[in-house]
Amino acid sequence: MPSYETMSFHLETERLVLRPWAESDAAELRALHAERGKGTPTVEYTRSLIAKQLTATATTGIALLRVQRRDEGDLIGYCGLIIGRSTLEEPEIAYELFQRAHGRGYATEAARAVLDAAAATGRTRLWSTVGTWNAPSLRVLDKLGFERDRVSMEENGEVVWLTRSLP
Repeated sequence: MPSYETMSFHLETERLVLRPWAESDAAELRALHAERGKGTPTVEYTRSLIAKQLTATATTGIALLRVQRRDEGDLIGYCGLIIGRSTLEEPEIAYELFQRAHGRGYATEAARAVLDAAAATGRTRLWSTVGTWNAPSLRVLDKLGFERDRVSMEENGEVVWLTRSLP
């Protein structure tokens, strides 16, 4: 099995700063999850989720990072690498933004920074899995050069599996 460099956990773009989660981010992450329309998780659950992510980051060398706007300093979502439905060798890129941040190119900008960070680890391919209903995320992945691999049926509906080779 190849050895990979640890992903950079602090990324900056023209408009964004991506950094690791902190326990103090629990209220904001909770609000983001509440926008999914499936209820609001408890603060304790959200804190445990952050703790699990930080433990996984220490173990895997990849991270799901908090995304904030550089000038305003406000949390707008997350973006990063996860094992998800894939593997540590070929992880998934994942992102989610508050609805107020949609349509401004932030997801594409954050994901480009994560793609560069993934390439710097020595990885050669990433995956993404997205519900077929999620046209905005599919557009972001198309802009980033991801290509459809297959579609699977899961509990919540059809899921598109996409891949992208890294330089």
